[in-house]
Parts: sequence; C-alpha cells; structure tokens
Amino acid sequence: MDIVLVTTIIAALFLVIGVSEPLAARLRLPQSVILASLGMLIGVGALFFLRTELTDALNPVAEAILALPIRSNVFLYVFLPTLLFQATLGMNLRRMLDDWVPILVLAVVAVVVATLGVGYALFWASALPLAACLLIGAIVSTTDPSAVVSIFRSISAPRRLARIIEGESLLNDAAAIALFGLFMGFVMLGVPDPDLGQTLARFPLLMAGGAVTGWLAAQAAIWLMALFPGHPRAQVSISVALPYLAYIGAEQSVGASGVIAVVAAGLTLNLTGPGRLPPQSWSNLREVWDLLAHWAGALIFILAALLIPRLLEGARPSDFVLIGVVVLAAIAARAVILFGLLPLLTAIRLSPPVDVPYRAAILWGGLRGAVTLALALAVTESLRVPLETKRLVGILATGFTLFTLLVQGTTLRWVIGRLGLDRLSPIEEALSRQVVAVALQTVREDVARTTETYDLTREIVRTEAKQFGARLDDAVRAAEDSADILDRDRITLGLIALAGHERDTILRCLRDRTIPGAMAERLLSDADRLIEGARTAGRSGYQRAARQAATYGRGFRAAVWLHGRLRLSGPLARLTADRFALLLSQRLILRDLDEFIDGRIRRIHGRRVADLLQELLSRRVEAVETGLEGLRLQYPGYAEELERRFIRRTALRLEEREYGAMREDGLIGAEVHTALTEDIARRRFAAEDRPALDIALQGPELVRQFPLFADLDPAALRQLARALRPRYADAGEILLRKDAGARRVFFIASGAVELEVAGQSWRLGRGEMFGQMAVLMRRTPRAEVRAIVPSTLLVLDEDRFRRLLARSGALRDAVRASAAKRGIDPDALLPDAPASAPAPRDPPDAAPPDGPGPR
Repeated sequence: MDIVLVTTIIAALFLVIGVSEPLAARLRLPQSVILASLGMLIGVGALFFLRTELTDALNPVAEAILALPIRSNVFLYVFLPTLLFQATLGMNLRRMLDDWVPILVLAVVAVVVATLGVGYALFWASALPLAACLLIGAIVSTTDPSAVVSIFRSISAPRRLARIIEGESLLNDAAAIALFGLFMGFVMLGVPDPDLGQTLARFPLLMAGGAVTGWLAAQAAIWLMALFPGHPRAQVSISVALPYLAYIGAEQSVGASGVIAVVAAGLTLNLTGPGRLPPQSWSNLREVWDLLAHWAGALIFILAALLIPRLLEGARPSDFVLIGVVVLAAIAARAVILFGLLPLLTAIRLSPPVDVPYRAAILWGGLRGAVTLALALAVTESLRVPLETKRLVGILATGFTLFTLLVQGTTLRWVIGRLGLDRLSPIEEALSRQVVAVALQTVREDVARTTETYDLTREIVRTEAKQFGARLDDAVRAAEDSADILDRDRITLGLIALAGHERDTILRCLRDRTIPGAMAERLLSDADRLIEGARTAGRSGYQRAARQAATYGRGFRAAVWLHGRLRLSGPLARLTADRFALLLSQRLILRDLDEFIDGRIRRIHGRRVADLLQELLSRRVEAVETGLEGLRLQYPGYAEELERRFIRRTALRLEEREYGAMREDGLIGAEVHTALTEDIARRRFAAEDRPALDIALQGPELVRQFPLFADLDPAALRQLARALRPRYADAGEILLRKDAGARRVFFIASGAVELEVAGQSWRLGRGEMFGQMAVLMRRTPRAEVRAIVPSTLLVLDEDRFRRLLARSGALRDAVRASAAKRGIDPDALLPDAPASAPAPRDPPDAAPPDGPGPR
C-alpha cells in the first residue's frame, strides 16, 4: 500500500475527529454517535465507489480505506488499554468507593446475567449451539467505556449517576472479555454444551491474576518514575508504557485478564502517583493522557464503524428477528439487575439506595461500541469457527451495537430530560442565583479598582456603575427574597457555597504547593462529599460528611492491630504520619473559610445563616485541633518537623513567585531566571521528603503528659508506657458498655468522652480517667461511655492498674477524690493504700474524674 496514501487517510481521519466535536455540539448529539455515523458513511462510500461503474477515479482511495489493517488485536491491544488507563486516572476513587456495591453488581453480576440471558434466548430462537449463543451473549454484554463515558460527560447528568455508569463501563469489559475467552475456546473446540459451573469457576482466577499483575506493574513503574523527579517527560513516557506492558504481561505471560491488569495499574497509579510525583509532573501526565484517550476513543469509533458495512453483508430478514431477540434479552437482563437485585441489596443494607430515575437512566445508558465490534471481529477472523457462526456473530453484534448507538445514544439526552435528571431542583436554582449575586459583587469590587487604576472618565464610570449597580441589586434581591426557598434551604445553600469555596481553596493551595499532592487529593474528595452531603441532606448531610473526614478509617484500625498484636509498626507509622499531614492541611484550609463566611455568605443569606455556618465551621476546627493535640502529645518532635517542612515549602513558593515577578519586570534575563528556578526545584525536591515517624520511642513522652503519673521515676514511666495500649476512638463510638465483663481503666490522652448512668451524664477530658471504680469495687460497670470527638486513649488492664496504684501517690489521690465526690468512702475503696498529700482541687470548669456530678 502506498505510504503517501495511507498517511493522507490517517490525516483525513484526524480531520474528521476535529470536525466531529463542534458538529456534535451543534446537533446536540453525543460525539461517539457522530463518529460512528461518519465512519459508517466512509465505509459505505468506499464500497460504493469500488463497485460502481460511474467512475474509477476514487478506486485507489476506496481500496486503501478498505485495506486498512483493522484487526481485532488493533482494538484490544492498542486502543482499549489507552481508554481504560486514562479513565482510571481521571476517576475520583474515593467517591467511587461510596457506590462500590452497585458498580460491582453492574460490572460483574450484570455481565454474567446478560451473557446467560442473551445466550439462552438465542438458543431458544435459533439453531445455533449453546456455546455459540453464550459466546454472542458475552460479546454483547459489555458496555463500551468510550461510548458511555463521553456521552454522560457531555450531558447534564448528576455526578453520582455518571460515576456509577463510568465505574461499570470500566470494570465490565474485564468480565465480558474473560467470559468471551472461555466460550470462544469451547466454540473453536466444537463443544456444543459447555459446563457452566466449571467455566464460571475459572472466572475469579482470571480477575485475581489480572489485578495482581497490574498492581505489580504499577508499583514498578511508580518506583522508576520516582527516580527521575526532575524529568517530567521521562515520567510521562514510563506511564505510556505501563498499560501496554500490564495488558500484554497478563494476557500472554500469566494467562489472566489484561483488562483487569490495566484497570488495576491505573487505579494504583491514581492512588499513589500524587504522593510520589511532583504536582506539576502529575498534572502534565494527566493532560497527556487526556489527549491520548481523546484520539484513541475517536479513532476506535471511526475504525470500528468502517467495519459495519462489511459485517452486515449477507444479512437475511430472519437475522433481524434475532437482533430483536438480542436487544430484548439484553435489556431484560439489565432490568432484572437494576430493578430486582439492587433494591434487594438496598433492603438488606448491603448497598446504598439508587433512585428509580437513576436506575432507568442506567438501563437506557448501557451503550455498546467498539469493544463489542472488536470481539465480534475476532470471531470472524478465526479459521476454527464454523462459517454460519461467524456470519451470525458479526451480524448480531453489529446490529445490536447500531441499536444502542443510533437509538439509545441519540435518545439518551431526551430520556434523562423526561426523568427530570437534567433539571435544577429549586435549591439548585437558588444556588445559581446566589452564584450570580456573589459573582457580581466580586466583579463590582474588581471594576472599581480597575477604574481607579486607569483614571477613567468619571461620567462614563458613573453611568456604567449605575447600570451595573441596578443589575447587582436585582441579583441580590432575587437571592434573598426567593419565596420558594425555606430557611433550612438557605442554610443548605450556604453550606454548599462554603464547601465549594473550601474546594477552591484546596486547589489554590495545591497550585501554590502549600500542601502535598496526595493530601490535596484526599481533601478534594472530602470537599466533594461535603458538597454532595449538603445538597442531598442539608445540615445533617454536611455534618455527617465532616465527621467522616475526621474519623479513623479501617486501615488505621488494622494498622493498630498489627502493631499491638504482631509488633509490625510500619503501617501504623505511615498512616499516623499521613494523619498528621492531613490534619495540618485541614487546619490550613479551614482557617481560610472565616473570611468567606463574613464577606460572602453574610451578604447573601444574612447574619443568622452566617452565624450558623460559623458555628459548624468552629466545630470542624475544634475536631481538627483535638486530633492534632493528641498527635502532638504522642509525637511532639514530629509535629515540629512537619511544621518546619510547611514553612520551607511556603518560603520556596514565595521565592519562586518573586523571581517570576522580576523576570516579568525585566530585572533579570531568561538565563538567570532559569538558573534560579532550577535551584528552587532542587531544594523543593529535598523539602518534599517527609520525615520518618518512629512510633516506638513516643510512649514515655505521652505518659509523661499525665499529671497522674508525675511522681513516677523514669524506669517506672518506661515500664508503664510498654503496658499501656493506645485506643483510637471516633466520635460516637462506645468505649465501655453497661454490664460489660472486661475490667479496664482508660486514660484520656486527647479528646473527650461522655458517661451516662441512671439518666445522668458527665463529660471527661484530657488527662482524666474512667473505669477505675468498677475495677476497685469489683463490680460490672453501670455506666455507658462514648467518645464525643475523635479521641486517643490509653488502656490498662486490672492487674497492672492495681500495681500502678500501689506505686503512684498522685494516682491514689485522684481515685480518693473521685470516690469522695461520688459519696464512696475512700478508705473502704483503698483500705491498704497509704494516704498522701491532698489532691489538687479541680478548676471550676473541669469535670472531675469518673463523673463527679451530672452535666
């Protein structure tokens, strides 16, 4: 084939890609539908000019188009890894985990159900053997990521709906391709009735092998990229190699799912990349992959659509009946999962609820595309598949794909509109009015500064200011006087705006490199939860999301267990250091929100809403400060190192900004500026290294903070530090239950707890203890104790507590004082303990140990 002609065709395809995007916007159709339509027109046109007798002038071009090396392996090994890898890099994984149950059900269970449903429906309606029918079912059961993701990103679909659809389309390819490989083997071997039990038993092994392969490949790539921090192009080049090596390694070497390997590699890089790569390198990498995926997605649609005229050749009227059977069976199987299984999982509390309009949109949004055509093409290319089977596979897969693209794809926007998912709710409409009012106020301030700077004509300024002021007054009045917005909705609007400003502040800090990239990803995810929580459940949803951001996760608890039981301190040290950095970053972000509330929220929603938001914000700040206080008590030197690191990062940012200003003002040349910025880059790379946290050496320092242990000698302090066990509690967690059998004494290192007994409640704070009365009186606890903020406690068992009591006079004094305030004879409680100096009197606002009186 002439290389000039091939190059011309490829250039023409890129021209088609460039034209398709504005054309899709003008026609209000998904770009994938436009690309598929143009591809089919090109294919039909090539066949027409090659067979017509009107002219032979275009025969070389038509022959070149039809002779393009379009094979199934081109789609599966070249385009598919690019699309999957970029989609995983662009996912908000922490938000995706909120809906992991419906995503996995749609990605795995729905694929199996669709394969079986379509397969048995075809087996009943056609003369094909069962293995061939199940093969067709596996081919048409996968939704295409390039079709689905592009459509849902181009329409006004809710974020949660788009996340579920994107997550399903990414993961179900692996399930469908794995099933395709299994049934393809049966068809080529001539096995008419495969053993479904044995076939499905191999399915988890394919998935697990692909996941492990992708994770290992990503870890190796991240390690390699971290070796070249000052070479962003080298890092991007390594990332480009990663999905292909993972795919080929899983498919050819391990015999596992290459799709799962690519997804696992992308997820691993998404989670660990921001923390291991410089922010600018990570941003460049994402931009390169966005462009690669855009080209790959467009080319895969055009090239796959070129095949459609050839795959539909030889179609008979009866084949269209079978296409109808496939369409009905596939939609019915998907409906069973969406309207049968998902509500059942929600009823038994295994899955978050998915609203009926969402499920209807997901049902109609299961589009097929190039992946389905590529799998069908792989069947038609095989020499070991019977001719009739190849013909029907090509026709049925192509017909079903055309139905999903041309019918479902073109009507999906209309369906979402009919379901009301593209319309703003009353509260969102009020939010838009608020945005306009706030924006116009900011614009007025900026315009005023501009007119003063440039000394414009006063009459012109006065005239324009009058018109602009009238518009601003109307916008503020519309935001304040909306009759259809209740007071609680105004609070919700303020919370959404506050969380949105928090997100903007995080992005600004990330650009300024004030906070690390990994922490920024976590904080952005928390801000998104705040926005969605406020939008769906108002104040309670915002508070629930805020509590979730401050809690100790399951990984942290598992690390505590490994440290306490197996003496493996590495995971706990790493997660504790992460929590330190996260809390410091949260404090930095939250302290910038007061000005937004006073300057923006108060002007729009009034003083009452602003005061309420200030109260909610102060609670979050208090929770962060409590968490930091506990960590500082436990690891004082580490907190100082992190704060020094923050100061160094801030100084470097300011220094870099100053050099940039000098370069713009012409005070320094390009050569000097480059040398200075390279020096800053070297120092910034050294400042990025986080100091190591040694959790083994911090026990005595923490114990020494307690006044109760002030009279212990250093040897006794070290022994006590080894005996005490840390306990991390989230707000609301029950620490001691009524009538509990275990007898332990708890010392509060940071945070606060609430005791409740006989209808009365007490609160205890840092430095106090509880549980000692039940131990000394040898009775089961009658109080229930729960943490009211995230707290750090030290736990001592009964035997060690009694031995400690015999050695510490300060502890005996505290126990005597607590017993006396509860009306218990201290001498009866401690008959053999020598009396010591009187315990210091509690300050008036402090809660005495073990509940001195009702709150």
